[in-house]
Amino acid sequence: MSVALFSAKHDRGSIKFNMINPATGNRIRMVSQDAETGEEVRRSETVKGYEFQKNRYVLFEDSDFDSVKVETSSLMSVEKFVDEDSIDPIYFDASYYLAPDGKGSDDVYAVLREAITRTGKVALTRVVIAQRERTIAIRPANGGLVAQTLNEERDLNSSTELFENVQRVSVDEEMVQLAVQLVQRQSGRYDPSDLEDRYETRLRAMIDAKLKGAAIEEEAAPVAAPSNVIDLMAALKKSLGAPPASAAEPVKETKRKKAATTEETRRQPALKLPIQGGKSSKAKEEKAAERPSMTAERVMRPRRKAS
Repeated sequence: MSVALFSAKHDRGSIKFNMINPATGNRIRMVSQDAETGEEVRRSETVKGYEFQKNRYVLFEDSDFDSVKVETSSLMSVEKFVDEDSIDPIYFDASYYLAPDGKGSDDVYAVLREAITRTGKVALTRVVIAQRERTIAIRPANGGLVAQTLNEERDLNSSTELFENVQRVSVDEEMVQLAVQLVQRQSGRYDPSDLEDRYETRLRAMIDAKLKGAAIEEEAAPVAAPSNVIDLMAALKKSLGAPPASAAEPVKETKRKKAATTEETRRQPALKLPIQGGKSSKAKEEKAAERPSMTAERVMRPRRKAS
């Protein structure tokens, strides 16, 4: 079965700024130049280099990268099926639409989609994207299949130090019950249309006002709480419409460590690849004749979604 990956995310026209010389009003031009000689170098003339010692590099050509390609560079092999809820959402990275590529792939594609839909499973496979072999989870969505790259364990920061103090805290059961009631009262279904980047909305309004030569009216800042000590029990009861307890003990605020900032998620390009079922190991491939498998022709060229 031949399939193609199309990025599920697009650039919605986010606001971009250019660097300007305020003295002239002209745009700043970024120039690639040799760090030692200062001579300008065209990007098309550059090659990749790996720094193995301070200011010493080993150079690589495109042919070097071609020599280390693995089979997943042009073929995806379904290795395993797992329960969807067994994958913690923190491991999900970029999302793609996985669509059949060619009329001959529709039947096998539909069978795979129906099989994992009925079993509630997620298919795991591998593919090389941007010089990295990525594990991909394939699941049914919107009548087709969606592929999501998964982060490796080494891609994620450890949360042990961040949560170790919280795990030692003993909770008040009455407060928990009140919090549960509040959660249940305000529960609903997730609707993406409810979300809005309010900062970008205000930023666009400021830009429009600048273009019109007008000023932006600042909204009044929210009034800060008069104290750092919060009566959480009273706050929960107030949210639920219950009268606050007269002798409620204030809850002391505990110190927390600042969470370290995480790296930005990678944006993956779209690829065009065949996909087949079965195990990837040599021993398991020898048994492929004993059970049905889904195979496809090798597709040599990448395919990107038209913008």
